Amino acid sequence: MGYREELLQSEGSSFPGKTYTEVVLEPAFNEAKENLLEPMMAINKAHLIMLREQKLITKEESKQIAKAIQSLDLEALRYSTYTGEFEDLFFQVENQLLEHAGDIAGNLHIARSRNDMGIAIYRMVLREKLAVTLSSALLLKDHLLDFAEEHLGTVMIGYTHTQQAQPTTLAHYMTAVIDSLNRDIRRMKAAYANCNRSSMGAAALTTSGFAISRERMMNLLAFDEIIENSYDAISGADYIGEIATAIQLAAINLGRVVQDLLLWCTQEFAVLKVGAPYVQISSIMPQKRNPVSLEHMRALLSSCVGNTNTILSMIHNTPFGDIVDTEDDMQPYAWKSLDMMDKLYRLLAAVMGTMEVNKEVLRQRSERSFATVTELADMLVRSDALSFRKAHHIVSEVVKNALANGLYANQITLQSVNDAARQVIGRDVSLDEEALRRAMDPVHFVDIRTLPGGPNPKEIKRIIDDRRLQYSSHFEWLQEAQEKSRSAVQHLDEIILLWSEAL
Repeated sequence: MGYREELLQSEGSSFPGKTYTEVVLEPAFNEAKENLLEPMMAINKAHLIMLREQKLITKEESKQIAKAIQSLDLEALRYSTYTGEFEDLFFQVENQLLEHAGDIAGNLHIARSRNDMGIAIYRMVLREKLAVTLSSALLLKDHLLDFAEEHLGTVMIGYTHTQQAQPTTLAHYMTAVIDSLNRDIRRMKAAYANCNRSSMGAAALTTSGFAISRERMMNLLAFDEIIENSYDAISGADYIGEIATAIQLAAINLGRVVQDLLLWCTQEFAVLKVGAPYVQISSIMPQKRNPVSLEHMRALLSSCVGNTNTILSMIHNTPFGDIVDTEDDMQPYAWKSLDMMDKLYRLLAAVMGTMEVNKEVLRQRSERSFATVTELADMLVRSDALSFRKAHHIVSEVVKNALANGLYANQITLQSVNDAARQVIGRDVSLDEEALRRAMDPVHFVDIRTLPGGPNPKEIKRIIDDRRLQYSSHFEWLQEAQEKSRSAVQHLDEIILLWSEAL
């Protein structure tokens, strides 16, 4: 027996081959029965209702098919194993319907293909998973708003280029994080809108000669729009690419914040203390409080980025048409990314809600830091009508001399300012001791920055109140979207049950 014959004997002489089953069909079947079965059944119900309304099947035929749908043992399907008897879950369900209703069940496939049905299923699964992730993103936003409001007056040093820059507040930092999260939420909402469009009625590629109603299918399945061009309906993959991109940016944005939080948990920074439920002790070093919750977040956020990169790579350079690269094999990466972001949003909300902040360390560090000296330069501009460049030069000399003498910023004297001024402008400045102390006070620095978006506590409180309104708007939108999907499923179930019981 030759090599080819031996291989065929091992693999089988007809579709599907043993290794193909192991590598492709069985994993796809397992993913489908877990994630795709319910939307598949919803589409079967909706298509049946539409066919009857369009008078493409009779009343009696629709009742017979409805009874067959009701007779399916979905739990048995969920726990079934792949045998190779049917290529995929779609054909297994179709076969069971034929067994229950006879040949008439085949009319459920009028003007419908696995192409338009598959895309609709993917979109329905993705919109539900995206809605769950959005819900957790909003939960985190709510927790961060509470955290920010608690720290309106918590003065800290802001950093640029990893160096101490200017005084700000923890609330100012956190509202920046909230605004970044809010953009992620808006991107996910936009991705939801582009995802929640119906492919049904596109059939294989070119619609159908049967007088079906694409609009009715859209409404029955709780889609917001129709993908009008039937070629686009089965070929476009940007709906999943957009979700992947939105999640990728969300993971990257959140990862940058988690990196800061981890740094602030170090003994050297001594700013944050993660709650006991979210730290681990060392097996050998008793003093250790390892903030592993944050570490795992950082790693898992990177895994989200990797999964979303996989999605975009799988779409890249594929033909614009119905092709497996953009179908079964790709979807799980989106599901995993969405599920992971859902969990990480909830975990970070819990960690932030139980975290302790060392306000005293932040205050002392701010008072000693030279981060306040921008205000000293500004004050010299106002008090002595100097150009900012000359004021900057004077203050630069003051800082250089203080550092050379091992002084903190709050130890700068008026004499040292005048010494520097004489070097730069040839005279003393008109600043007095009280004005100097005010200029070097980080609280004063923050308080006078009342421009829109500045760290002044009243301005930050205004921003927090505004973001709470945004939160309410997003929350209401999400509730409406989820209720629309739930109501659609309930409506389908009620009609099919009524028809099946009428026999």
